[in-house]
Amino acid sequence: MARGRRLSEVAAVLEWPEEQAVRSDFDRIRTVAARMGIDYDPWQAGLLWILFSRDSDGRYCCGQGGLTVSSCRQIGKTYTLGTAFFVKCMLSPGLKVIWTAHHTRTSDETFADMCSLAQMPAVARHIDHIRRANGQQEIVFANGSRIMFGARENGFGRGLHGADVEVFDESQILTDRALSNMIPVMNTATDPLAVFLGNPPKPGDPSDVFATKRRQAQAGNAKGMAYVELAAPRDCDSDDREAWAKANPSYPLRTSEDSIIRMRQLLPEDDFRREALGIWDETGGAGVITPETWKATEVTARPDGGTVSFGVDMPPDRSEISIGACARYPDGTAHVELAACQGVHEHGTRWAVDWLADRWPHASAVVIDAQSPALSLLPDLKARHVKVTVTGARDIAQATGRMLDMLGARTVTHLPAADQPALADAALRATLRTVGQGGMTAWQRTGSDIDISPLVAVTLALHGAFTSRRHPGRQQKVMV
Repeated sequence: MARGRRLSEVAAVLEWPEEQAVRSDFDRIRTVAARMGIDYDPWQAGLLWILFSRDSDGRYCCGQGGLTVSSCRQIGKTYTLGTAFFVKCMLSPGLKVIWTAHHTRTSDETFADMCSLAQMPAVARHIDHIRRANGQQEIVFANGSRIMFGARENGFGRGLHGADVEVFDESQILTDRALSNMIPVMNTATDPLAVFLGNPPKPGDPSDVFATKRRQAQAGNAKGMAYVELAAPRDCDSDDREAWAKANPSYPLRTSEDSIIRMRQLLPEDDFRREALGIWDETGGAGVITPETWKATEVTARPDGGTVSFGVDMPPDRSEISIGACARYPDGTAHVELAACQGVHEHGTRWAVDWLADRWPHASAVVIDAQSPALSLLPDLKARHVKVTVTGARDIAQATGRMLDMLGARTVTHLPAADQPALADAALRATLRTVGQGGMTAWQRTGSDIDISPLVAVTLALHGAFTSRRHPGRQQKVMV
């Protein structure tokens, strides 16, 4: 049953620019692979046909946004893509493929599998040499093509240039920063192609890139890209063998029932549904602050009085600095605002140090999270005698919880969205991620194009207002 199913029959989500495809390089790849003894199941053949499909201009149909595959484990993703790119290198002189995984162990295993393929009698004559040194693992073909392997956790990818293909294995652990280091490697390629392979992310995984690809496909915005999701129905019984077959097209012929039963017995329920059934946690689809809640807590003018604290945050790309302010009142209520926000490229970072130093004598706290890029301001702030409170995982979780609780209780206010659109946009588009142990959560953006630093900044300011022992007096005017 599993061997005979096509991709369209097994995919829970299949989005790609089908109307543009007129041919595929896979037809030739499949012929050569067959001579090497490599046979693809129908679903694998369909996946590779899509990956290598071309439009009427001869360009890859998914050359702009790449191919993204989300699935459970043990379905043969690495074998499918690895063998195809191996053959592609044999057929395309000078092709350069970069294959990265997050973990060194995963990268090493993929490299070992490829080396075994290179040593096959029918293939060996196409191989020039294999380099096995750590950090420089690669298979070099006689025609000048090569496949390079490395782990992102070791910084692999920075400094490379001229790649034609990039495969991002373990894409559920792929940060925007890692991607920004790697994608420019293909800037000079005339026919670039990117592939993102991964499993549904666990809570806390830095999965912005992977989740954004999925949201684009769900929203029908898959222009220039392909997205394939192999998963069991969300409402399925975890012990249902039909659900296992739906999630894993390699079951039961290539993936045994025993291997899935082993995961079922050893993994917690949520982990089993992610790892064995390919089912995503639906925690990031919509913001946790509803428009109704945000509207209900807005005021047209800032209440008078209050002691003020500040919070500072920057997005991962360090493009701007957001300074949030919070005025705490004697009755336990508070008011938050985005006090200042400027781009780093245009204004640098010195302005923020000066801004905070000028207001520090009348502030109860200046707070920056330990994981924020804004922590780079710490030495300059210390030089200006500003005492900065640096938060850890437990602090940021408490701060986020306090903000949510006070919004729900209507005990924190803010200005209307028309007056502070950046803060409103961040508040309405943020979701939660797991931090530390015990189910603690903190803000997380719902896409790589969303900046939640204004919300983080005011949340840190709120934390400072309610935890600082410094009481400089009523100085509400410093928020301006």
